[in-house]
Amino acid sequence: MPSDPTFDIATLSEALRGRVVAVVGCTASGKSALAEALARTFDAEIVSADSMQIYRGMDIGTAKTPLAQRDVAYHCLDIIDPGEPFSAALFQQLSRAAIQDINGRGKLAIVCGGTGFYVRAALDDMDFPAGEQLDNPVRQQWSEYARAHGAQALHDLLAQRDPESASVIHPNNVKRVVRAFELLEQGESYAKQARAFKGIPELLPACWIGINVEPEVLYERIDRRVDRMVSEGLFAEVESLLREGFRQGLTAPQAIGYKELVPVIDAGYGPDSPQFEGAIVAIKQASRRYAKRQRSWFKAESRIHWIDDATHPSDEEKLMEAYRILGQWLEGGDRDE
Repeated sequence: MPSDPTFDIATLSEALRGRVVAVVGCTASGKSALAEALARTFDAEIVSADSMQIYRGMDIGTAKTPLAQRDVAYHCLDIIDPGEPFSAALFQQLSRAAIQDINGRGKLAIVCGGTGFYVRAALDDMDFPAGEQLDNPVRQQWSEYARAHGAQALHDLLAQRDPESASVIHPNNVKRVVRAFELLEQGESYAKQARAFKGIPELLPACWIGINVEPEVLYERIDRRVDRMVSEGLFAEVESLLREGFRQGLTAPQAIGYKELVPVIDAGYGPDSPQFEGAIVAIKQASRRYAKRQRSWFKAESRIHWIDDATHPSDEEKLMEAYRILGQWLEGGDRDE
């Protein structure tokens, strides 16, 4: 723990008991390292808000902190097997139960992740209608349509029925396109709901801390992270998951790092083949596009206190800046712009 006379860690730690902090940012921004450092300092526990880290066995490709290296408590990791149905409504239930449990034991809960919708589902007063629950026949119908005809065909059909909603959803985001069809079934519009989403009030007061990394730097980190995943055994992980029967989850449009490798493995190519190298390039490109979408999402979130990576490049400096932000938040000070 850094020692600095400007921070009274003991006082800060005591004041944070029973509270909530959200640590957010793009993939490869360093948010997990900061959340874990804060958890060690304040004896806090982390609630993961990552839509892919909920899956068992998808470890290397989702950049989970390896189990042997976790020295802080995690919640909402490894909840289900790949391909099993899951929803933001279910995540809301599980994450809030975890936060309640952590706070009920007098500890700080740290919600950490890059899935902004999950962070808001946990912390804001969001009410999910029946269509967001599991075992929904409408969801099953359109999900099967996407599997049979492709993501673009599903999006084209939505464009015919609800062009406004189709215009705000990327064709590859099958989950949201399916959600738009669910809302149509209820006589509602995804586009209109998305506009109303911005005005949903906070339910659990939290201090939001984000790490801002310039795109060029972030993309270099993403490339290095993917290379590290390869060296750690990503190819073998995908092979193992396919053998265990989790193909449906691995080929989902949002399963970056997995869906690119499935056709390589299916064709019988190994990790020394040009086809494998091409898949790695595709993973890097998809990860950069995903980071760009995350950046846009979080930049629109006015509650975030940003730590700039350029001015606080080391983990130590980010941690000290987080202390300052937390102290100011507890004192009710003005938000940094």
